[in-house]
Amino acid sequence: MDAALRELAEMDDLAYGDSPIHRRSPLAKLLVTIAYIACVVSFGKYDLSGVTVLALFPALLFQLSDVPVSVCFRKLRFVLPLVLAVGLFNPIFDRDPRLMVGDTAVSGGVISMLVLMVKGVLCLSASFLLMATTGIDRLCCALRRARVPGTLVTLLLLTYRYVGVLTGELAAMTDAYHLRAPGQKGIHVSAWGSFLGQLLLRSMDRAEELYAGMRLRGFHGEFYYAETGPFTWVDGLYVLLCCGAFAVCRLVNVAALLGGLAI
Repeated sequence: MDAALRELAEMDDLAYGDSPIHRRSPLAKLLVTIAYIACVVSFGKYDLSGVTVLALFPALLFQLSDVPVSVCFRKLRFVLPLVLAVGLFNPIFDRDPRLMVGDTAVSGGVISMLVLMVKGVLCLSASFLLMATTGIDRLCCALRRARVPGTLVTLLLLTYRYVGVLTGELAAMTDAYHLRAPGQKGIHVSAWGSFLGQLLLRSMDRAEELYAGMRLRGFHGEFYYAETGPFTWVDGLYVLLCCGAFAVCRLVNVAALLGGLAI
């Protein structure tokens, strides 16, 4: 639980870095990320070469933002196995050969499975980069500027913030339990019901106190306190160049033009 709290704090620390990507407007980064994810998922289920070319975008952002790739995969270690498992049954249902590698025939199910895995990894990487270079407050501000309903944005913000509250209360209750039951590993099954009930009540009380504090400091569903800066012509150029590059990758077989194998 302490490690989980440190990981949440680490994400906030990453968002306050100083790089060409960090200095871009949150709205620009949000629009680019949405366009990128839409482009990735629009490829056909057998278009492996087309999807793979789009891996250049997150690879470039990792370099420009100084965000370590290892941090990305460490943060997503619980989600990636689920994403990679989505297409595991495709080779069973789609056995028609679609590609010859030497004397070995590769079925369409294997190709579609790889395409789904690559799509999942790319979309998660783009979402992680958006969060790691923007932060939850500035991201919520960008969502409001994009005319997303305030109720949904506030719900997103409070859910993110209350994860830390819930984890902190869980850590405090676990320490108190172990002090009363020294030498016992874990929490005994007979105490699970009361433990979860107390956790829920304590978390709700703590959440109410936090929300009351936010209201006293002037929070009314908007995010004026988040330093987002104006949407400059550089941000507009960044959006246009990225969206144009995505359109070219979607409409043109870039892998074939580069001399690679188009699948």
